[in-house]
Amino acid sequence: MKQTTFASAAWDKKGKVTRRERFLAEMDAVIPWASMLVLIEPHYPKAGNGTQPMPMERMLRIYFMQQWFNLSDPAAEDALYDSESMRRLAGIELVEDAIPDESTILRFRHLLEQHRLTEQIFGLVRGLLEQKRLLLKSGTIVDATIIEAPPSTKNEAKARDPEMKQARKGPNWHFGMKAHVGTDPNGLVHTLVTTHAAASEFNQLPKLLHGEERELYGDQAYWSELHRIAAKEHGVRYRVNRRPNPTRPLTDHQRKLNRLRSATRARGEHAFHVVKCLWGFTKVRYRGLAKNTARLFTMFALANLYLVRRRLMPA
Repeated sequence: MKQTTFASAAWDKKGKVTRRERFLAEMDAVIPWASMLVLIEPHYPKAGNGTQPMPMERMLRIYFMQQWFNLSDPAAEDALYDSESMRRLAGIELVEDAIPDESTILRFRHLLEQHRLTEQIFGLVRGLLEQKRLLLKSGTIVDATIIEAPPSTKNEAKARDPEMKQARKGPNWHFGMKAHVGTDPNGLVHTLVTTHAAASEFNQLPKLLHGEERELYGDQAYWSELHRIAAKEHGVRYRVNRRPNPTRPLTDHQRKLNRLRSATRARGEHAFHVVKCLWGFTKVRYRGLAKNTARLFTMFALANLYLVRRRLMPA
């Protein structure tokens, strides 16, 4: 049994449950920890005669907190010293347990990236939601968002990240990568594809479908008359917003249809709101697409659980 410190005992008697504490408790209750650990265990270092590895579940919990609070490896180590609620989720008692340093946190992240375990975690969560009939296959909403990258060349290579590109969105230019997602009608992500920011959203459409859709929603970037005809032949209701022609503007009826479709299409942005607005992933932390894609798989897996946490919580 772990020895409780005076600070921990005093924290138990505080009169208020903080928003961070409530959030961590909810996520702790809905994440399938045991199933995720089964995925990681074959690749995790085994205990031997030398330095003993940190408990695997503790490292996974710390990794998830990095995503929720947008922490670098050094910031994650500092946060564990500062926050009692975070130490409790990680199962750390300061009197008895060592807090992983930033190098240990980095090595665990590299382990997940090297073996593509975050993609497997995303698949595991998707399967869980399908099993509980929370992720629907009746339709797909396709959408994309830009994640900014540092445009500066003041670095060791004296150059921008070669895997990131510049793209125009409205009057503004953005440098970075693009996350393309396919979601169910409620906004839960079932497919993720990443590219540089200049990649065409239209070309990614086939990769975002699971093949069992009866409806397809998307904004004007995905419109194609040939796709509409093909969808009709296959019994799929094509609900992509119609794009105006330079020589033939949309009619009042077509604009009204676009507004009606956008009411449903907007649900596809719910996961973007969680990942970018609530958890702060608006700018890439690493160079290249691979590491940032691994992070996005984790973020969208956790965002799916967050969006349905009320329905997953035990009674």
